[in-house]
Amino acid sequence: MDFILSGAAACGACLFTNPLEVVKTRMQLQGELKSPGSYQVYYRNVFHAFYTIGKVDGLAGLQKGLVPGLFYQFFMNGVRLGSYALFDSAGYIHTDGRVSAAKSTAAGAVAGVVGAVMGSPIYLVKTHLQSQSTSSIAVGHQYRHQGMLHALAVIHREHGVTGLWRGAGAAVPRVTVGSAAQLCTFSTSKEFVEDLQVFPAGSWLVALSAGLISSVVVVLAMTPFDVVSTRLYNQPVDGQGRGVLYRGFMDCFSKTLRKEGLMGLYKGIGASYFRLGPHTILSLLFWNELRKLRSLHS
Repeated sequence: MDFILSGAAACGACLFTNPLEVVKTRMQLQGELKSPGSYQVYYRNVFHAFYTIGKVDGLAGLQKGLVPGLFYQFFMNGVRLGSYALFDSAGYIHTDGRVSAAKSTAAGAVAGVVGAVMGSPIYLVKTHLQSQSTSSIAVGHQYRHQGMLHALAVIHREHGVTGLWRGAGAAVPRVTVGSAAQLCTFSTSKEFVEDLQVFPAGSWLVALSAGLISSVVVVLAMTPFDVVSTRLYNQPVDGQGRGVLYRGFMDCFSKTLRKEGLMGLYKGIGASYFRLGPHTILSLLFWNELRKLRSLHS
Protein backbone atom coordinates (compact mmCIF):
# COMPACT_ATOMS: atom_id res chain seq x y z
CA MET A 1 0.00 0.00 0.00
CA ASP A 2 2.91 2.37 0.71
CA PHE A 3 4.01 2.02 -2.93
CA ILE A 4 0.54 2.82 -4.30
CA LEU A 5 0.07 5.83 -2.01
CA SER A 6 3.53 7.13 -2.92
CA GLY A 7 2.87 6.76 -6.64
CA ALA A 8 -0.53 8.47 -6.35
CA ALA A 9 1.03 11.40 -4.47
CA ALA A 10 3.70 11.86 -7.17
CA CYS A 11 1.08 11.70 -9.97
CA GLY A 12 -0.97 14.37 -8.25
CA ALA A 13 2.05 16.66 -8.20
CA CYS A 14 2.91 15.83 -11.84
CA LEU A 15 -0.45 17.11 -13.12
CA PHE A 16 0.49 20.58 -11.88
CA THR A 17 4.21 20.59 -12.71
CA ASN A 18 4.48 18.89 -16.13
CA PRO A 19 4.42 22.22 -18.06
CA LEU A 20 7.39 23.32 -15.95
CA GLU A 21 9.16 20.07 -16.85
CA VAL A 22 8.66 20.87 -20.57
CA VAL A 23 10.14 24.35 -20.05
CA LYS A 24 13.05 22.97 -18.01
CA THR A 25 13.87 20.34 -20.65
CA ARG A 26 13.91 22.89 -23.47
CA MET A 27 16.10 25.33 -21.53
CA GLN A 28 18.58 22.59 -20.61
CA LEU A 29 18.94 21.58 -24.27
CA GLN A 30 19.23 25.15 -25.57
CA GLY A 31 22.77 25.96 -26.74
CA GLU A 32 23.97 22.39 -26.17
CA LEU A 33 27.80 22.21 -26.44
CA LYS A 34 27.98 25.81 -27.70
CA SER A 35 29.77 28.65 -25.96
CA PRO A 36 27.61 31.48 -24.55
CA GLY A 37 26.65 34.02 -27.21
CA SER A 38 27.23 31.69 -30.16
CA TYR A 39 23.68 30.38 -30.55
CA GLN A 40 20.17 31.74 -30.96
CA VAL A 41 18.28 32.02 -27.69
CA TYR A 42 14.67 30.94 -28.13
CA TYR A 43 13.91 30.85 -24.41
CA ARG A 44 15.28 33.83 -22.44
CA ASN A 45 13.85 32.80 -19.08
CA VAL A 46 11.10 30.67 -17.56
CA PHE A 47 8.28 33.10 -18.31
CA HIS A 48 9.46 33.81 -21.86
CA ALA A 49 9.73 30.04 -22.47
CA PHE A 50 6.14 29.55 -21.28
CA TYR A 51 4.95 32.30 -23.58
CA THR A 52 6.98 31.08 -26.58
CA ILE A 53 5.95 27.42 -26.28
CA GLY A 54 2.29 28.36 -25.72
CA LYS A 55 2.31 30.73 -28.69
CA VAL A 56 4.12 28.48 -31.18
CA ASP A 57 3.18 24.94 -30.07
CA GLY A 58 -0.14 25.84 -28.49
CA LEU A 59 -1.30 25.19 -24.94
CA ALA A 60 -1.11 21.43 -25.60
CA GLY A 61 2.61 21.92 -26.20
CA LEU A 62 3.02 22.79 -22.53
CA GLN A 63 1.67 19.38 -21.54
CA LYS A 64 3.86 17.32 -23.87
CA GLY A 65 5.00 14.08 -22.30
CA LEU A 66 2.24 14.14 -19.68
CA VAL A 67 1.27 10.47 -20.16
CA PRO A 68 4.81 9.06 -19.74
CA GLY A 69 5.32 11.67 -17.02
CA LEU A 70 2.44 10.22 -15.00
CA PHE A 71 3.62 6.63 -15.57
CA TYR A 72 7.16 7.62 -14.59
CA GLN A 73 6.03 9.34 -11.41
CA PHE A 74 3.81 6.44 -10.39
CA PHE A 75 6.43 3.74 -10.88
CA MET A 76 9.64 5.61 -10.03
CA ASN A 77 8.37 7.60 -7.06
CA GLY A 78 6.05 4.78 -6.04
CA VAL A 79 9.10 2.57 -5.62
CA ARG A 80 11.34 5.34 -4.25
CA LEU A 81 8.99 6.85 -1.67
CA GLY A 82 7.43 3.48 -0.91
CA SER A 83 10.83 1.98 -0.14
CA TYR A 84 11.76 4.93 2.06
CA ALA A 85 8.42 4.63 3.90
CA LEU A 86 9.29 1.01 4.69
CA PHE A 87 12.70 2.07 6.03
CA ASP A 88 10.97 4.74 8.12
CA SER A 89 8.28 2.40 9.49
CA ALA A 90 10.91 -0.16 10.42
CA GLY A 91 12.89 2.47 12.32
CA TYR A 92 15.99 2.19 10.13
CA ILE A 93 16.36 5.98 9.71
CA HIS A 94 16.21 6.73 13.44
CA THR A 95 18.75 6.73 16.25
CA ASP A 96 17.42 6.95 19.80
CA GLY A 97 14.02 7.97 18.47
CA ARG A 98 15.35 10.89 16.37
CA VAL A 99 15.89 11.06 12.62
CA SER A 100 19.51 10.36 11.75
CA ALA A 101 20.77 12.53 8.89
CA ALA A 102 23.30 9.88 7.83
CA LYS A 103 20.80 7.01 7.93
CA SER A 104 18.03 8.97 6.16
CA THR A 105 20.51 10.08 3.46
CA ALA A 106 21.60 6.49 2.89
CA ALA A 107 18.00 5.23 2.85
CA GLY A 108 17.00 7.97 0.40
CA ALA A 109 19.95 7.13 -1.86
CA VAL A 110 19.16 3.40 -1.92
CA ALA A 111 15.49 4.10 -2.62
CA GLY A 112 16.55 6.47 -5.40
CA VAL A 113 18.74 3.88 -7.13
CA VAL A 114 15.91 1.34 -7.24
CA GLY A 115 13.39 3.89 -8.50
CA ALA A 116 15.75 5.31 -11.14
CA VAL A 117 16.54 1.92 -12.68
CA MET A 118 12.87 0.91 -12.84
CA GLY A 119 11.68 4.23 -14.28
CA SER A 120 14.49 4.84 -16.80
CA PRO A 121 12.73 3.66 -20.02
CA ILE A 122 9.71 5.88 -19.35
CA TYR A 123 11.95 8.84 -18.50
CA LEU A 124 13.77 8.31 -21.81
CA VAL A 125 10.50 8.55 -23.74
CA LYS A 126 9.27 11.49 -21.65
CA THR A 127 12.41 13.48 -22.46
CA HIS A 128 12.10 12.76 -26.19
CA LEU A 129 8.46 13.88 -26.26
CA GLN A 130 9.01 17.01 -24.18
CA SER A 131 11.84 18.20 -26.43
CA GLN A 132 9.69 17.84 -29.58
CA SER A 133 8.58 21.19 -30.96
CA THR A 134 7.94 23.23 -34.09
CA SER A 135 11.18 23.70 -36.03
CA SER A 136 11.22 27.47 -35.44
CA ILE A 137 11.86 26.98 -31.70
CA ALA A 138 13.41 23.50 -31.68
CA VAL A 139 16.40 22.80 -29.42
CA GLY A 140 18.38 19.59 -29.05
CA HIS A 141 17.88 16.48 -31.16
CA GLN A 142 14.33 16.06 -32.43
CA TYR A 143 12.79 12.60 -32.23
CA ARG A 144 9.49 12.12 -34.08
CA HIS A 145 7.60 9.81 -31.79
CA GLN A 146 3.81 9.77 -32.01
CA GLY A 147 3.25 8.94 -28.35
CA MET A 148 4.55 6.87 -25.45
CA LEU A 149 3.71 3.41 -26.80
CA HIS A 150 4.96 4.27 -30.29
CA ALA A 151 8.23 5.55 -28.82
CA LEU A 152 8.78 2.44 -26.70
CA ALA A 153 8.05 0.19 -29.71
CA VAL A 154 10.40 2.12 -32.02
CA ILE A 155 13.28 2.18 -29.51
CA HIS A 156 12.84 -1.53 -28.76
CA ARG A 157 12.66 -2.44 -32.45
CA GLU A 158 15.76 -0.43 -33.37
CA HIS A 159 17.97 -1.01 -30.33
CA GLY A 160 16.50 -3.90 -28.33
CA VAL A 161 15.81 -4.08 -24.61
CA THR A 162 19.13 -2.44 -23.72
CA GLY A 163 18.13 0.58 -25.83
CA LEU A 164 15.22 1.21 -23.47
CA TRP A 165 17.67 1.69 -20.61
CA ARG A 166 19.94 4.08 -22.54
CA GLY A 167 20.71 6.97 -20.23
CA ALA A 168 20.18 4.97 -17.05
CA GLY A 169 23.82 5.66 -16.19
CA ALA A 170 22.84 9.31 -15.78
CA ALA A 171 19.47 8.62 -14.18
CA VAL A 172 20.96 6.68 -11.29
CA PRO A 173 23.29 9.46 -9.99
CA ARG A 174 20.58 12.07 -10.73
CA VAL A 175 17.86 10.36 -8.73
CA THR A 176 20.27 9.07 -6.08
CA VAL A 177 21.54 12.56 -5.27
CA GLY A 178 18.07 14.10 -5.54
CA SER A 179 16.43 11.39 -3.46
CA ALA A 180 19.06 11.50 -0.72
CA ALA A 181 18.88 15.31 -0.52
CA GLN A 182 15.09 15.41 -0.66
CA LEU A 183 14.20 12.72 1.84
CA CYS A 184 16.95 13.52 4.34
CA THR A 185 16.09 17.24 4.44
CA PHE A 186 12.35 16.53 4.50
CA SER A 187 12.59 14.10 7.44
CA THR A 188 14.98 16.26 9.47
CA SER A 189 13.14 19.51 8.63
CA LYS A 190 9.78 18.03 9.57
CA GLU A 191 11.17 16.97 12.93
CA PHE A 192 12.73 20.43 13.40
CA VAL A 193 9.44 22.23 12.60
CA GLU A 194 7.57 19.91 14.98
CA ASP A 195 10.07 20.75 17.73
CA LEU A 196 9.45 24.48 17.22
CA GLN A 197 5.71 23.89 17.85
CA VAL A 198 4.80 26.71 15.45
CA PHE A 199 1.88 24.68 14.10
CA PRO A 200 -0.58 22.36 15.87
CA ALA A 201 0.57 18.74 16.21
CA GLY A 202 -0.25 16.77 13.05
CA SER A 203 -0.97 19.90 10.97
CA TRP A 204 -0.40 19.65 7.23
CA LEU A 205 1.55 22.91 7.53
CA VAL A 206 4.38 20.96 9.16
CA ALA A 207 4.85 18.84 6.03
CA LEU A 208 4.41 21.91 3.81
CA SER A 209 7.16 23.80 5.67
CA ALA A 210 9.50 20.81 5.53
CA GLY A 211 8.77 20.44 1.81
CA LEU A 212 9.67 24.10 1.19
CA ILE A 213 13.05 23.63 2.87
CA SER A 214 13.67 20.36 1.04
CA SER A 215 12.81 21.88 -2.36
CA VAL A 216 15.66 24.42 -2.19
CA VAL A 217 18.26 21.79 -1.24
CA VAL A 218 17.03 19.40 -3.94
CA VAL A 219 17.32 21.96 -6.77
CA LEU A 220 20.82 23.10 -5.78
CA ALA A 221 22.08 19.52 -5.48
CA MET A 222 20.25 18.01 -8.43
CA THR A 223 20.40 20.56 -11.29
CA PRO A 224 23.86 19.65 -12.71
CA PHE A 225 22.88 15.96 -12.69
CA ASP A 226 19.53 16.87 -14.23
CA VAL A 227 21.15 18.79 -17.11
CA VAL A 228 23.49 15.88 -17.87
CA SER A 229 20.63 13.39 -17.62
CA THR A 230 18.41 15.35 -20.02
CA ARG A 231 21.19 15.62 -22.60
CA LEU A 232 22.18 11.96 -22.42
CA TYR A 233 18.58 10.82 -22.82
CA ASN A 234 17.89 13.19 -25.71
CA GLN A 235 21.12 12.85 -27.74
CA PRO A 236 20.97 11.19 -31.18
CA VAL A 237 22.30 7.62 -31.46
CA ASP A 238 24.05 5.63 -34.16
CA GLY A 239 22.93 2.33 -35.68
CA GLN A 240 24.25 0.40 -32.68
CA GLY A 241 22.35 2.58 -30.23
CA ARG A 242 25.48 4.39 -29.01
CA GLY A 243 25.27 8.11 -28.25
CA VAL A 244 26.64 10.40 -30.95
CA LEU A 245 27.48 13.36 -28.68
CA TYR A 246 28.44 11.72 -25.37
CA ARG A 247 29.93 8.39 -24.30
CA GLY A 248 28.42 8.54 -20.83
CA PHE A 249 27.82 10.57 -17.69
CA MET A 250 31.36 11.83 -17.09
CA ASP A 251 31.92 12.59 -20.79
CA CYS A 252 28.74 14.70 -20.90
CA PHE A 253 29.60 16.41 -17.61
CA SER A 254 33.13 17.33 -18.73
CA LYS A 255 32.14 18.44 -22.23
CA THR A 256 29.36 20.65 -20.91
CA LEU A 257 31.69 22.19 -18.33
CA ARG A 258 34.44 22.76 -20.91
CA LYS A 259 32.21 24.19 -23.66
CA GLU A 260 29.62 26.09 -21.64
CA GLY A 261 31.30 26.77 -18.32
CA LEU A 262 29.96 26.10 -14.84
CA MET A 263 26.68 27.84 -15.61
CA GLY A 264 26.13 25.36 -18.42
CA LEU A 265 25.57 22.75 -15.72
CA TYR A 266 23.02 25.05 -14.09
CA LYS A 267 21.14 25.90 -17.28
CA GLY A 268 17.46 26.32 -16.61
CA ILE A 269 17.93 26.45 -12.84
CA GLY A 270 15.03 28.91 -12.62
CA ALA A 271 12.84 26.48 -14.53
CA SER A 272 14.27 23.66 -12.43
CA TYR A 273 13.13 25.33 -9.24
CA PHE A 274 9.72 26.22 -10.64
CA ARG A 275 9.34 22.57 -11.62
CA LEU A 276 11.26 20.62 -8.96
CA GLY A 277 10.31 23.01 -6.15
CA PRO A 278 6.51 22.69 -6.45
CA HIS A 279 6.82 19.01 -7.35
CA THR A 280 8.91 18.33 -4.25
CA ILE A 281 6.56 20.32 -2.02
CA LEU A 282 3.35 18.84 -3.44
CA SER A 283 4.51 15.23 -3.70
CA LEU A 284 5.91 15.20 -0.16
CA LEU A 285 2.83 16.95 1.20
CA PHE A 286 0.45 14.53 -0.57
CA TRP A 287 2.64 11.58 0.47
CA ASN A 288 2.72 12.67 4.10
CA GLU A 289 -1.04 13.30 4.28
CA LEU A 290 -1.94 10.04 2.52
CA ARG A 291 0.25 8.11 4.94
CA LYS A 292 -1.46 9.87 7.86
CA LEU A 293 -4.90 8.95 6.49
CA ARG A 294 -3.84 5.36 6.03
CA SER A 295 -2.55 5.13 9.63
CA LEU A 296 -5.84 6.58 10.92
CA HIS A 297 -7.90 3.94 9.11
CA SER A 298 -5.63 0.96 9.72
